[in-house]
Formats: sequence, structure tokens, C-alpha cells
Amino acid sequence: MFAIVRPNGWNLPLFVHVAGAMLLLAALVVVAALAGGALRRGDGAAALARLSFRGLVIGVIPGYVVMRAGSEWVASEESVGAPGWVDIGYATADGGLLLILSATGLAWRAARRAGAEGSGGMGRAVTVLVGLALAAYLVAIWAMTTKPD
Repeated sequence: MFAIVRPNGWNLPLFVHVAGAMLLLAALVVVAALAGGALRRGDGAAALARLSFRGLVIGVIPGYVVMRAGSEWVASEESVGAPGWVDIGYATADGGLLLILSATGLAWRAARRAGAEGSGGMGRAVTVLVGLALAAYLVAIWAMTTKPD
């Protein structure tokens, strides 16, 4: 199906898409662990809240951009059509972006408040939103690998 193979034998648009997706998922796992650890309210909870915000800004958002740019590159150069697995990929990518941006805003607020009065419900909300995005992207990975129709 993916017919654009470079002279050295590999598909650059697909590589960019998969590399971005791997970065996105790895960064989401790290942020989920950091945000979950920040909920414990012990020593270092403020530092973990700040690290979870930085992880979203430095890892998750760039990973999303690379993944999405790679998917558009694949779609523009190849005749993928509109099977169900492509629709699942687009739906989870677009919905996941809303979750990621919401989690980033809440993580920013939680990181600012963590030193004074604790992140409270915002930290829990970041953990839940990142977990939902992670689950949605795992569904997308399933759809991309099994290609159900």
C-alpha cells in the first residue's frame, strides 16, 4: 500500500509519521508518570508538576506536530483512500490534540500553584487527560496495525 519507497529502500513519509507517534507516546507515558507522582503532595511534588508541564511542552506537543505532519505527508503522496482505520487515526489525532492542549493549560496552572497551595484538582485533571489521550492513541495504534474495515 505504501508505494513511495526511496532509492535506499525506506519510506520517508511513513518513517516521519511513525517516529513522531513514538515520540508522542513515549512523552505521554513520561508525563503521566510525572503528573501521577505530583499528586502525592510530598517533597518534590512542585518539581514534578513543573516537569510534567515541561514534558508536555517539550515532548508531547512537538511529537504531535511531527506525527501529524508525517500523516499528512503520507496522505498527500499516496493513495490511501478513506478506509476505517484512517478515519480512526484522524479522529484520535484531532481529539487527542484537544486533550493535550487542555492538559498543557492545566499543567501550567498546577505548576504555578504547586509551590503555594498545591495543585489539587488540576493535577488530577492533568493525569486523567493525559491518560485519556494515551488510551486514544493506543486505539489508533491498534487501528493502524490491524487495519480493520
